[in-house]
Parts: sequence; structure tokens; C-alpha cells
Amino acid sequence: MTDNQALVAEYVRTGSEPAFRELVARYVDLVYSSALRLVGGDAQLAEDVSQTVFLNLARKARRLPREVMLGGWLHRDTCYAARTLMRSERRRQQRERQAMAMSAIEDHSDSNLAQLAPLLDDAIEELRAEDRTAILLRFFEQRDFRSIGEALGSNEEAARKRVTRAVEKLHGLLKVRGVSLSAAALGTVLTTQSLTAAPVGLAANIAGTALAGATAGAGFSATLIKLATMTKIQAGVLGAVVLIGATATVVVQHQAQAALRAQAESMRQQSAELARQQAENERLVGLAQTGGPRANTLGDLTSLRSEVASLRQQTNSLAASLEEKRRLRVRNMPQPDMSPSALEAMEEDRQWAIGGMNYSKQWLLAFHLFASENRDTFPASFDEAQSFLPKAALADTNFTTGQFEILYRGPISNITSPALTVVLRQKQARQNRGGRWSRNYGFADGHCEVASSADGNYDAWEKQHIVMPPPEQ
Repeated sequence: MTDNQALVAEYVRTGSEPAFRELVARYVDLVYSSALRLVGGDAQLAEDVSQTVFLNLARKARRLPREVMLGGWLHRDTCYAARTLMRSERRRQQRERQAMAMSAIEDHSDSNLAQLAPLLDDAIEELRAEDRTAILLRFFEQRDFRSIGEALGSNEEAARKRVTRAVEKLHGLLKVRGVSLSAAALGTVLTTQSLTAAPVGLAANIAGTALAGATAGAGFSATLIKLATMTKIQAGVLGAVVLIGATATVVVQHQAQAALRAQAESMRQQSAELARQQAENERLVGLAQTGGPRANTLGDLTSLRSEVASLRQQTNSLAASLEEKRRLRVRNMPQPDMSPSALEAMEEDRQWAIGGMNYSKQWLLAFHLFASENRDTFPASFDEAQSFLPKAALADTNFTTGQFEILYRGPISNITSPALTVVLRQKQARQNRGGRWSRNYGFADGHCEVASSADGNYDAWEKQHIVMPPPEQ
């Protein structure tokens, strides 16, 4: 039994948190770097995938075979979690474009080799179990050949040959994908691109969450996995819904804010007076205790005591007044309108946001499908892409193409920032129940956003958030 297998066994037998945390610390770089490649370099998504993988390890540790190669198991689970997280069609198109670009590359500079990184993990998963284990032990866990031989039950020389054969097979799989790369260059990629250090503190955060999830049971774990694997577009829709739902509360409370500000100013002035009186109180007490100028006679001392008592009474009265005003302010704060008509309006706003984003996403998908068959060029009109639109896209929707406009019709290769380049935009903004305006935007990378505006003017927002593509050739 290897040291890692012993740690797994200890965690299964006793629920040892130190053992589990040690496993996370040893393998977090392997999992994180694999996830980072699979999600296209998005560090936040890579952390979410890593969290999911180690949560799965905490939950499934009891069912793992005693002889399991943990690095291989974690890598496979990372690939599965990442694929679940990313939309398969979008990732497939992206990788095909990368493979085509790599086939034309003749130099092996660091920048060019980095383009190969997203293809590695899928190719590694196609290897046989023993070859995949050899690759992971050598390049991901960064073990020497002697250690690899011990893990595989052989010697150093046999491990060296096994790794060499595995790299040759991996080279063949990549060649089938159209990647023209020598075996030596592939070894360079595996050495330099396969492992990325996880952010500082990620291991501790992952271990704590995974252990808590394993302890809390299946219900909590399922919720955590669902949140951790939420795509950016889904999170955007959720954010839009939350924003629209919160608008009602903000607007209802707006009218009360002026009165609250006036009350706050009054309380601020009274607090200042309270502080002044307390300071004067302390000064007079000090004079009484030290025998200051006003304490030289019995009459002065009596007057001083009377003044101190009066100030103390005023201080207590003012403090009680401030507390009473605070309670009244909380009690009188207006509550959001939850009448049937208000709830119906909020639901209408929510349905509009979700429906508009789904409608835009369907057209963006049709645009990309059109481009894949037309020299990677977006259509000039909705009619050109109509045949690529899924039939279900127009079902149960009140949106029409007349409500949207195409802002970019050129080659995809001219777009340098897909996540900031608007392809599709709603012509007219919509005013919701709270008085704010909303407008739908569809971007070149396939995601959609609902932007909010107080007055319906989006010029400033578009200048700040949108990178317009270069003029069409």
C-alpha cells in the first residue's frame, strides 16, 4: 500500500480530517491545472471544478478500491466535472479551431505550445489505463522513474520504457486530431504546461468545504455540487432574476429614504450634543476629585455636585430618546409591496429577462452554426441563419427578430475579445415595474447579459463594457 492509499484508508476508517487535508494538499495542483485547461483558462471555474472533484472524493472514498491510483482517479473525475460544467458544443468548436490552428504551426515557442494545452486532457483520457497512469505519475504528479516503478510494481527501467511508450501513444492521438507536433515537443508541453500551481489558500478552502459536505450528507452535497457546476451563463440568468426581484424592494424603500436621512441627521446632532455633555460631565467630576479652582469653597463644591447630577440626568434622557427613535425608525420602515398585483408584475419582469436571454442564446448558436459552414463568418441577416435555428427556439415565446438587431456580420477571426464584442442587441429597452430599464445583449462568445439603466440611456454602459469589432472588410 502506497502512502497515498494509506491516507485514503485512514480517512475511510476514522474520518481523519488531517489525512484528507494532506491528500488535498498533495493533489490540488494536479486537479486545478487540469481543470484550468479544460475550462479555457477561467480561474474561477477551475476552482469550482476542483471543489467538486474533492467533494466527490470525500463522498466516494469508502467505495474506492484499495489499490486505486488516486492521481488517475482524480484526473478522470476532473475531466468529467469540467465537461459537465462546460457546454459540449461550444467546447468542441473551440477545440477544433485550436487543432486547425496548431496544424499550421511550425515553431515550438512557449506561446504556441500553450495553445496545445486544452487538447491534452481529452487525449490522455483516451489512453489505456496503464499508459494514462504512467503519464499522470510522471508529468502531473512529477515523480521520478524509480518512484513510478514502485507505484506500478516494476523497476526504474521498466517505468522509463512505459512512460516513453505512453508519450508515443499520446503523440499518435494528437496527430489524429490534426496537431503536427514532434514527440520531443510533446514532451516539452507535458513538462511545462501540465501542472499549474493552485491559488494560495485554495487547498484549505476546498478541504474545509468538502469535509463539511461529506459530514452534512447527500442533500447538502447535491446542492453544493449544483452551485459549483453552474455555468457562467446560468449564473448570469440567476443574477438577472435576482436583480429584477430586488428592484421592487429598492423602489418601495426609495420614498422613505429622504425621511430616514432627515432622522439620521437629527440623531447625529443629538449624538454630538450627548458627546459634548459627557465630556463636560467628566471635566466637572475631575475638578471635584482634584480640588480644582471651583472646589475651594463649600458653596462651590455643592454647586458643582448639583451641576454634575443635572448633566448626568440630561445625558441619560438624551440616550433614552435616541434609542426610542431608533426603535421607531426600524418599526416604521416601509415593507416591500407583496400584493398579488405586485407579485404578478415581478414575475412578468422575471419571465421577460429569462425569455429574452434564451431567445438571444438560440440565435447566437444559429449564428455560430452558420459561420462553421460559411468560412467562419457571421450571417448578414436573421434570414440567412434561419435554417440553423432549433425548431424549439421559437416555441412559447413572444420575442421576434424585429425586436433585435445584428451589430456584427464579419469574420469571427476579426474579433479579438469575443466576451466583450456584441453581436446581437435588443432594439428597445424595457421599463420594469420598479422604474428601471433593461436591455438584452448577445456576445460573440455565446453568452448573454441583461443590462440595467436608470433612465434608459445605454451609451455610457456600452462604451465601458463593449469592444466594437473592426470595420468589415
